[in-house]
Formats: sequence, structure tokens, C-alpha cells
Amino acid sequence: MESHGLSRNLRHLRLLLSVAETGSLTHSASILNVSQPAVTQAIGKLERETGGRLFDRTRQGIFPTPRCEVLARRLRRAFDRLDPALTDVAPRLMLTATWAQLQSLVAVHEAENFTLAARRLGLAQPTVHRAISQLEQEAGQSLFERTAFGLLPTRQTRALVQAVMLAFAELDQADSDLSELDGGETGQIVVGSLPLSRSVLLPRALARFREQRPRYPVMVIDGRYDELLRNLRRGEVDLIIGALRQPAPIGDITQVKLFDDHLSVLARRDHPLAGKTGLTAKDLQECKWVVPRRGTPSREHFDALFAPIGQPESIIEAGSILLMRELLAESDHLGCISSVQAQAELSHQLLSELDVTANWPARPIGLTYRENWVPTKAQALLIDIIESEAKTLSI
Repeated sequence: MESHGLSRNLRHLRLLLSVAETGSLTHSASILNVSQPAVTQAIGKLERETGGRLFDRTRQGIFPTPRCEVLARRLRRAFDRLDPALTDVAPRLMLTATWAQLQSLVAVHEAENFTLAARRLGLAQPTVHRAISQLEQEAGQSLFERTAFGLLPTRQTRALVQAVMLAFAELDQADSDLSELDGGETGQIVVGSLPLSRSVLLPRALARFREQRPRYPVMVIDGRYDELLRNLRRGEVDLIIGALRQPAPIGDITQVKLFDDHLSVLARRDHPLAGKTGLTAKDLQECKWVVPRRGTPSREHFDALFAPIGQPESIIEAGSILLMRELLAESDHLGCISSVQAQAELSHQLLSELDVTANWPARPIGLTYRENWVPTKAQALLIDIIESEAKTLSI
């Protein structure tokens, strides 16, 4: 079994993609303004890096192998994202921009400072400064506005950075695809986890995934929706699991509903209201509450319950079920969370559910991806398992 470490030499990757699409070394050399021996050397280097032959050379011509086809699909997606953004800044950058320069561009964009960007990359500050200067010289324009508060990217730079990060993500997935081809495991899955998924759905799905992929790296990132969405659109998160937004907040994502959920009101088991039936908003208005943050679907539904009579005055905003559970157990606070999320607390008899007369609207729970995202085999497996587990949670 070969290990894979596809180099990020953009010129070599462009050459390979051109040969795969044209079937001609000579034509590809002409398109990219290099010699034919340079094309041959680039392909040889990539074959060593990817662990196998990329082209079959016959009297009839040169033809991509299945390994090359796997790689070419990812390269095409990577350059389809990168090249329009490079062209928008300056067409010449398609031929001159290097991986190292674009990596520096992303780091400076994130840090808004050359020194901090260099530290993030483990490079000397002059190296990063020179990379940005070279890009700006080729582009014929500044990519950042120098201010007293740091380096502020232009609109084109922001768009380019997002395209670069998505292209980088495709190349990382190319490594995974090539490794899968040889029976190996390379890469990782990054899941953005919203509160509902953390207590029931995601743990069950990950346990099943581990049975089939015991060593495959998985990273779960807890966060607020807007933060996770930003990272998803930049390629740093592969999928988000939790409450969907209606309508979708932006057009370049895809939402897939798994099931509908409703809200529940929880309290400690010996709470004064425990066991009472037909509780109304008026009965609960004077209570102390622990509720989700503003801007979440759960909070919107909670606020709607009290809209006709006025909101409770004693509210703690929190996204942690653990904090809510402990606070409810130690006081007369009430909690308002997802019915699915409450299952673990109720099944272990840690809390009780109050009988509240409320027409809670259904909340769609599901997965959020980037538009036209193509998962690796490992990512697709986890999604299949999540969808299977979700069927057992539909309420």
C-alpha cells in the first residue's frame, strides 16, 4: 500500500490536467508555454507522488489511467474554483501564482498582519512579505489596504482567498481519493456540530462509523451557526449537522432535511410545576429560564410562545445542554431545548418534561453542505450512517 502526498506545484498539476483532457504532451506543453520534456518530467514526478502510473502510453496515443481520472476530477474542480478568482484579479496570475504565494495570501488575510501570518506558517516574515509583493506586482494592484489597524483585504482579495481555500480542500480530497484507490486512509472528516446533534444523533453515528473505519481521523467542531457556516463555505468544515435555516441564508449551500423536531420545556424532577398538566405561557412567564441564544431557530420559537403576553424577565442564554442540566438540577430554572436533544436527559431521569400547552412549530433538522460538494468515500459513509440514525429519531 502506497502513501500519498500530492505536491502542491500548481504548474505540474495544470500540466497533468491538460494532458488528461487533450491526450497530447505536445499540445499541453504549448498551452502552458513549457517544453515537452518538462511535461514528461512533471508527470513522472506526480506518478511517484501519487503511487502509480497516471497514463498509458500506446502507439495510438497517451491515455489516462483510472488513477489519473480520479485525480483529474479533483483537479478540475480545484481549478474551476481557483481560476475565475485569479482571473478577476489579473489573468496573468493563472500562470504565475504559486502554491506558496497563495498560502501566504490566505495567512495574511486571516491574520491581517505579516508577522502573525509568518508565525502561522512557520516562515520568516520577509518570506511572507515577499510572496504578497510578488502577487501584487504580477496583478498590477494592491491586494491589501495598509492601515493603522492592520492589512485590510480588497473585495477581490476576499473572493480570491475563499476560492484558494476551496481549491486547497479539493486537493486534500484528491489525496484521500488516491489513498482509497489503494486501500489506504488519508485525510480527515471535519463536522460542524450544532447543539441538537451533540447529545444523540452525532455520537450514535460516530460510534457506528468507528466500527467500519476504526482509524480514520474525524474532527468535530462545536460552534455557533454563523461561524460554522463561514468555515463550511471556505472548505474548513465538510458538513454541518443540526437545525436548518429557513430560508437558507445564502445561495452557495445545500440543505438536506433529516427529520422535524419540536421544543420541550424541562425542569428538575421535583420542580413545583412538575406533574401539572396544561401549563400555559401565562403560567410560565414569571419563571426563570435557560434558553438558546438569540438568532437560533429554538430561540425564535421560544420568543414566539410569549410574544402575545410579553417575554419572561429572567433569562440566561446558553448553548450548552450540560450547563442547562446542572442549573436546572440546582434551582427552579426551566429550560427550553429540542425534544430530540432532551431525550438523553429524560431517559436517564436527570430532568423531567413539563406538560405545556404550546403549538410549537416543527424545526427541520438536517445536514448542510457546500453546493456541488463531492464527498470522499469516508465522508459519504459517515453521511449515510447519519441519515440512517436520523430515521430512528424522527418524532
